[in-house]
Amino acid sequence: MTDFNEARERMVEWQIARRGICNPRVLAAMRRVPREEFVAAELREFAYEDTPLPIGNEQTISQPAIVAAMIEAVDLRPGERVLDVGTGSGYAAAVAAVIAGQVYSIERHAGLVESAREILRRLGISNVTVHQGDGTMGLAEYAPYDAIIAAAGGPHVPQAWCGQLAVGGRIVMPVGRDPHCQRLIKVVRRSEQDYERSWLGEVRFVPLVGEDGWPVDDCGARAGDEILPGKNR
Repeated sequence: MTDFNEARERMVEWQIARRGICNPRVLAAMRRVPREEFVAAELREFAYEDTPLPIGNEQTISQPAIVAAMIEAVDLRPGERVLDVGTGSGYAAAVAAVIAGQVYSIERHAGLVESAREILRRLGISNVTVHQGDGTMGLAEYAPYDAIIAAAGGPHVPQAWCGQLAVGGRIVMPVGRDPHCQRLIKVVRRSEQDYERSWLGEVRFVPLVGEDGWPVDDCGARAGDEILPGKNR
């Protein structure tokens, strides 16, 4: 029988800290959230492998290191309000919720919405709310957000997100010219007058589908995201 606590500690040390992720809040959050609870029972033995895993609807639970890298990149701080785009299993939202004050997560697949809500409820994670809808439009009713994190890659940063970002807020998302190409994680920081952009490293994600993303017809089945060797920092 797998000792998940031991496996989780190994994951943090070997897959995350040794890749250069050093924010103590991020490392503590990754140690706290049980990834095995967010995958199917038949896949739990692989919960702490350095890989994404399928969760249905042609979606994946992200590789642990990519979750940690994105939360570190967005510089998430205690008490902040977060928009999490692409709920999927709910795992990334749960990790963010350990640090943040409130996480609003949005997912277009009804089945994943219900599954994520049930897992979060079972784990007693009360500062995440999961909504069904078009993630490219954000959730204007809860804006402004201190941080926006997207678990899918789009052709550009959606305009709605920029409008829903607080001054001093940050966006982390994958951006690319093709729904199936390798992308770079893009960081957007909002100042009083402008938006500052920077690039972090090459990744591969499922496509961001929606009104201000990729049309459904352009996005066939795709393997999950991954950090390419030497490109995650």
